[in-house]
Amino acid sequence: MMKTRLPTIAIGLAASLACGTPVPAQQPAPAPAPSPAAPPAGTPSPAQTTPLPTTTAPGPGPGTNQAPTPPAPEKALPPATPVPPTAGRPPLVANPGDPSDVDEVTLPAKPTAILAGKATWDQAVPNLKDAIGKVETALAGAGVKANGKPLAVFTRTDDDGFQYEVMVPVETVPNPRPAGLPDDLRFGATPSGKALRFTHKGPYEGIDQTYETVTAYLDAKGIIVQDAFVEEYLTPLTSPADDALEVNIYALPK
Repeated sequence: MMKTRLPTIAIGLAASLACGTPVPAQQPAPAPAPSPAAPPAGTPSPAQTTPLPTTTAPGPGPGTNQAPTPPAPEKALPPATPVPPTAGRPPLVANPGDPSDVDEVTLPAKPTAILAGKATWDQAVPNLKDAIGKVETALAGAGVKANGKPLAVFTRTDDDGFQYEVMVPVETVPNPRPAGLPDDLRFGATPSGKALRFTHKGPYEGIDQTYETVTAYLDAKGIIVQDAFVEEYLTPLTSPADDALEVNIYALPK
């Protein structure tokens, strides 16, 4: 293509010269525009002289073919603290005890559900807690209404462990016996009569100190009591280290 176009241009140029037609002079190329002068040192940049607003403008909404953005889910509320099943039930003695004093009280005989067991001292809290829970569950399942704080009567103790009877007072002893109750659960009455009340507040693992106070008091007064001490749990048994635990200890004189 380059060989056919160059002769044609040469012939046209010669014809123009022969006819006296002036050939237009080639226009000089325009001079380049001068470069802008560099700003003097210390001159603030446009971003500094005209800062952007601090509030970002809202973006465009969803298009016609876009689904609207669903609202953020609401934060779930923390679970409510469960209310202990014994909350609101009356103790054996209405007026509260004083940890720094000894009370002479009279225990009423209340109808109660009874479950016997035994445990080692290092497993006292788990065993008593499980036994109480077993009685509470059985009563609830049979429709028998509990009506008092749970008790533990220590029927025999030695260096290795102890035997006990867990009691949960009820409104009335059901008659006939409801079907489905555990075979080892029976009904009877709580210990009754004159008693000395000592109150323990704090972890169960420190209850031995309270019993030392009980023994010292009984020895000083020359009081002989029955071998079966009674513990009434005003707050639920949860762990040996529970600082919120409160227990009434009853010693029944002979």
